[in-house]
Amino acid sequence: MLNITDLHASYGGSLILQGIDLAVKQGEITAIMGRNGMGKTTLMKTIVGLLPAMSGSIQLDGQMITHLKPHRIAERGVGFVPQGREIFGDFTVFENLKLATLRFPRQKRQIPSALFAYFPILEERKNQRAGSFSGGEQQMLAMARALVTHPKLLLLDEPSEGIQPSIVQEIARILRDINQKTGITIVIVEQNVDMILDLADTCAFLEKGRIVDTCPVDTLRKDESLITRYMAV
Repeated sequence: MLNITDLHASYGGSLILQGIDLAVKQGEITAIMGRNGMGKTTLMKTIVGLLPAMSGSIQLDGQMITHLKPHRIAERGVGFVPQGREIFGDFTVFENLKLATLRFPRQKRQIPSALFAYFPILEERKNQRAGSFSGGEQQMLAMARALVTHPKLLLLDEPSEGIQPSIVQEIARILRDINQKTGITIVIVEQNVDMILDLADTCAFLEKGRIVDTCPVDTLRKDESLITRYMAV
């Protein structure tokens, strides 16, 4: 589904990604974990075209997307929830969701009603300004906004950051539910080990700009030595 080969990219003049190889299967939830500063966010931004690849390739369903503009990558079916959420606080929930539809012809700019089955609080408070939401509620809005256009691949960068544990569990449950009901492929960058053990199918560990280990999450549930090796400070 998503195939990354020998990907190199820089940020701020420094080479960060130093030969990423990663294969993500259709319909799976893949976690990317690693210590701070190892290149996780750089990888997400390079996949969606916000940072240019210096070399290597990114393929989505066999089609090269390496050097496409971000809006073209979105058109190919990639949704992105950035670190920090980046919702529009002065806009209502409805307005935030509506913005995601603007690339469609006017007659097709509908917000899928099915979204509100996953996020009922957004329907209840659709006319409320998003800036008045808690961090967890804003994260749900950011996820819903990314899902408005029915992407086949959803990328999430640190969705648990700054959110209380009970809401993190709820977000993990919602993502798993969406994955199981729609078949959407999910790639999640995350340092919350409990969330990944609850949510993901596969985990890839990133260190110094390379994927250094990959295993089923079932393996991590039985033996957390890889987590200790690649996550411990």
